[in-house]
Amino acid sequence: MPRPEPMPGYGQLLQRGYQSLAGAVRSCTDCGWELSRRTWAENASLAWSETLLCLLCAIGWTLLRRAASGCLFRPFGEWCNLQPKDAAKMPESAWKLLFYTLSWSYSAYLLFFTEYPFFHDPPSVFYGWEKGMDVPTDIGIAYLLQGSFYGHSIYATVYMDSWRRDSIVMLIHHVVTLMLIVFSYTFRFHNVGILVLFLHDISDVQLEFTKLNVYFKHRGGIYHRLNDVISDLGCLTFSISWFWFRLYWFPLKVLYATCHTSLQSVPNIPFYFFFNALLFALTLMNVYWFLYIVLFVAKVLTGQMQEVNDVREYDLEESEKTTGPRKVGELQLPKSWKEGKHLKNGLIKDKRL
Repeated sequence: MPRPEPMPGYGQLLQRGYQSLAGAVRSCTDCGWELSRRTWAENASLAWSETLLCLLCAIGWTLLRRAASGCLFRPFGEWCNLQPKDAAKMPESAWKLLFYTLSWSYSAYLLFFTEYPFFHDPPSVFYGWEKGMDVPTDIGIAYLLQGSFYGHSIYATVYMDSWRRDSIVMLIHHVVTLMLIVFSYTFRFHNVGILVLFLHDISDVQLEFTKLNVYFKHRGGIYHRLNDVISDLGCLTFSISWFWFRLYWFPLKVLYATCHTSLQSVPNIPFYFFFNALLFALTLMNVYWFLYIVLFVAKVLTGQMQEVNDVREYDLEESEKTTGPRKVGELQLPKSWKEGKHLKNGLIKDKRL
């Protein structure tokens, strides 16, 4: 087993990654649809039974979320006497916190409490790769959970989640993530997939935990300072972890392995360009959302924001305070917003429900 290679810096990633990509382009003399079709036929390994199982689990997540929201999260919000706008959004965050805590904990278990060396030695994700190789059961379970959940999340973003400024980007993110999960499983890049999921889910755990404390700091008509302090600390740790996991470790561990060292272990690795293109798209979305974090920090430092809130939320009252009444000829707000109803992607939900 080769000795673990030290993690590169950004400069080495750009230099070596570019050299590997350029070399792959030069060596691909017959790239095109025919090569893609032949590569798919020779290397793809995905049974219809696996696809059906994933689809059934996605439906199961949707039903489970509806049941948990109706029987647990909403009644709990009513019992706590949350503000109407917070009570409407709390079940979504509670559901996501529950799932991402489970998924990230399982990924951490695979990477740090088993014999898989992928985190400390990222190039090892491609050691011993063979087309159609068996997927270990423990990794297969992680893929089934994540693949079915992101299938559910595409539906949930459109019909169940609160609409935000970045909901379109979120929908694209879910589609790209599902493609990465299905693609990496089909072509047996499952080792690197576990590393990608681990590096991303931790930020979602912290985000949803922080949002829940934001919702719970005003309940029962009383301000609760403890939840406010926890939300402030959660925002700080979330900002740090987002940069550290998604913008530092993810490029230097995952992109370096997929762009550069993958060709050393598997010179003719299938769909090298397509796989890396999906990972680059994921990186760009991470940068896009990091701009929201920077915007939030700038508002706090300049005194424009006195407390933690989700800067992606549409808020009618805040919009009116900052922009003033709309003039004739300008875009008018939906009547449902003026009546105090909660906008969901294409659906209107009364905040009292």
